[in-house]
Amino acid sequence: MMNQITIVGLGAGDLDQMPLGVYRRLKQSKTVWLRTMEHPAAEELKKEGIEFKSFDAVYEKHDRFEEVYEEIVEELLKKAVHEPITYAVPGHPMAAERTVQLLLERKQSGEADIVIAGGQSFLDALFTSIGIDPADGFQLLDGTSLKRDDIYIFNHLIVAQVYDSFVASDVKLTLMEKYPADHEVMIVTAAGSGQEAVRTVPLYELDHGMSLNNLTSVYVPPVQKEEDAYREFSMLRGIIARLRDPETGCPWDLKQTHASLKKYLLEETYELFEAIDNEEEEEIAAELGDVLLQVLLHAQIGEDEGMFSIEDVIEATSSKMIRRHPHVFGEATAETADEVKANWQEIKAIENGNRRKSMLDGIPKGQPAVMEAYDLQRKAAKAGFDWPDAAGVIEKVKEEWQEFLAETGSGQPDKLREEFGDVLFTLINAARFYDIHPEEALEAINRKFRRRFSFVEKCVMESGKPFADFTLQELDAFWDLAKQEEKE
Repeated sequence: MMNQITIVGLGAGDLDQMPLGVYRRLKQSKTVWLRTMEHPAAEELKKEGIEFKSFDAVYEKHDRFEEVYEEIVEELLKKAVHEPITYAVPGHPMAAERTVQLLLERKQSGEADIVIAGGQSFLDALFTSIGIDPADGFQLLDGTSLKRDDIYIFNHLIVAQVYDSFVASDVKLTLMEKYPADHEVMIVTAAGSGQEAVRTVPLYELDHGMSLNNLTSVYVPPVQKEEDAYREFSMLRGIIARLRDPETGCPWDLKQTHASLKKYLLEETYELFEAIDNEEEEEIAAELGDVLLQVLLHAQIGEDEGMFSIEDVIEATSSKMIRRHPHVFGEATAETADEVKANWQEIKAIENGNRRKSMLDGIPKGQPAVMEAYDLQRKAAKAGFDWPDAAGVIEKVKEEWQEFLAETGSGQPDKLREEFGDVLFTLINAARFYDIHPEEALEAINRKFRRRFSFVEKCVMESGKPFADFTLQELDAFWDLAKQEEKE
């Protein structure tokens, strides 16, 4: 029969708080293995004649807590081979005890017989110390592995196992991603014992000169001010839902449809392009927010109509990203960006194989004509309908230009427009051969023209004369001066 490891909890405080059943089991045990001797009841139990051995030395050997816990588990399993043993942890075995969870995993795999013999959770005393009702809703998270996205700021939050200043510093930095720096928190050590210490500090002082140990937890109250929650996605979603509320919403927002919002999404996207081109980080963040607003408005309309919600949008995107990145989330390999693109297109083709009748079906018809032409040519090229090299397309550019010139005196505007379109289309094809995105190239030239023409305007304004008083040669001189200043 497999030997047992019986796990008991020492509770949160003094010996007086320990359940009688746990106390009796400890008294009957030949040797008790403690995760740590740093507990208010440990010294009192020693005086009662209970022999302890602790794993405190293991903490000094490793930089990561997970390595500490794994070694403790391995040692316990070795001890249990010879005889049943008792393992004691602070609080209750099932509350914030990683070693216990690891032992239970070994039980599932048949490596050990684990018995949980109870104890008093530190939470009982902690709720009394900080004066909250857990029925209001709370989270219990581990300070040694705290993650920003696990935190829900509208509930009471208890961060356990804030052992030392290093953990406290990591906890502080993670919390400050969600809460204001001056948000008041409570540092609670040895709750409910004669050594209990409770201190209230602003969040930014969490790791400043505090006395911390394995019985220290941090209590973070819920966010109360509405403006302190503006960083939360759920807050923005709630704002959009309120704008679309039939009873209390905004008349303009309630009138909108997917179709009526199309132009705004396009406008906001171009404003984002401009912010990116200007390389202004705050402007980029603001414009991304405007694009996100459009996404949420469309999602809310979908939800109002019972068609889809923002969760459906997120689920579809998450699924697609994982599916199309098998080199990250699966077993495939891709060492270069080109290999990633090739995998992406292959997977995309499989996904769309049953839905698209033409290779050109996936190209949006509502995008700017330059971008649509570029995408059409790329798709055709992938099918083998392409020039063998750049020389062929350059000759075609010359041919189309001559045909356009030949039509300039024909007096047929439709034919002239068609020939000019051929020139543009072929030039876009040439850009593709030289790995130039034509939209980006033209945007850069537009910005350059704005910059230089603004300089010309400035020169004219400084002269005190109107534009009409300047000859083209004089304006060209200002233009050349703008070019010269750019070079310098």
